[in-house]
Amino acid sequence: MSERAAPFFCPYCGDEDLRPNEQGHGAWECAACSRAFQLKFLGLLAPGTPNTTGREEI
Repeated sequence: MSERAAPFFCPYCGDEDLRPNEQGHGAWECAACSRAFQLKFLGLLAPGTPNTTGREEI
């Protein structure tokens, strides 16, 4: 099994100086903007599932 993917940049400021946070699995902190955030995989969408994000697909 492969390693879990890590985020490449902060979703708030876009900086790349991220470190794992001690809050647990999927928690990261940004040294640039001093924010902590958590990523969570929700699952795979079935083909043909309507877009529920409110964003247009490109």
